[in-house]
Amino acid sequence: MLKDLFIGLSKNQLLNTAAKKYGLKLGAQHVVAGTNVKETIKSIKELNAQGISCTVDNLGEFVYKKEEATEAKEQILEVIEAIHTHEVDAHISLKPSQLGLDIEYEFCLANLKEIVEKASIYNIFINFDMEDYDRLQPSFDLLETLSKDFSNIGTVIQSYFFRAEDDIQKYKNYRLRIVKGAYKEPEEYAYQNKKDIDENYIKLIEWHLLNGKFTSIATHDHIVINHVKEFVKANNIPNDKFEFQMLYGFRTDLQLTLAKEGYNFCVYVPFGKDWYGYFMRRLAERPQNLNLVVKQVFTKKTNSIIVLSAGAFLLGRASKRK
Repeated sequence: MLKDLFIGLSKNQLLNTAAKKYGLKLGAQHVVAGTNVKETIKSIKELNAQGISCTVDNLGEFVYKKEEATEAKEQILEVIEAIHTHEVDAHISLKPSQLGLDIEYEFCLANLKEIVEKASIYNIFINFDMEDYDRLQPSFDLLETLSKDFSNIGTVIQSYFFRAEDDIQKYKNYRLRIVKGAYKEPEEYAYQNKKDIDENYIKLIEWHLLNGKFTSIATHDHIVINHVKEFVKANNIPNDKFEFQMLYGFRTDLQLTLAKEGYNFCVYVPFGKDWYGYFMRRLAERPQNLNLVVKQVFTKKTNSIIVLSAGAFLLGRASKRK
């Protein structure tokens, strides 16, 4: 129920527009690392000083015009230049849909090539975030095409997909981030039961740690983290073969603890005003995240947008039934 609620909210353009306009007043600074490149670089430097690297996501939703995709491309190129200029420990995460995948495949490919090529010059890694099932194979196709000319790219494997085991074996020579998945997917494509998703998640992590190039383990779950610690120790897997990843602003004490223990640690750093859809999907992916942010980062004002959003979503569903 909660997952369906947050996924429904993430797709609401009206609420997304309102959150974009009033985000800072609602406390969005606890969800994003900055609204512009300058603020974001400052946040990255603060994390780097604590032994934490970053992957930077230029937030953006509902991109259906070439002008919007081109603007997103230019913003990402600006971030790459800033990472190089300021010599910070950071790389890029991006969504193909933001670069025009929903508009035209070749247009998206050209935008991605420009980004990957510039990043390659500066030896900066680019991670292709994965989205819903309809965009899954086209995103892999983009990765494979660009891999013919560039080696500084990797992607994400989502454990709720039935095909995830085949995909992780096919792309084992890439740097991969392994996640559970944050979209509502049909039963014919994805596990629906949390237990099945969690079991497949652990299975994928273990397989890639043993067979893959580099593994990014994206989780806030200390049970999973402790399991990984024991697994790498038992199998003599060196620390330079993997990293833990968490979202900016979530479980910051645990982030610092892992970094101090000597594990590679990377924070997923979103920036920009278009934070709403991103945040709702994080709550859909793991509803316990709501407890984390309420406890440590959200103000009463920020909680209000979640309550109002939930109310709007439920009212919308009720009116559809009439």
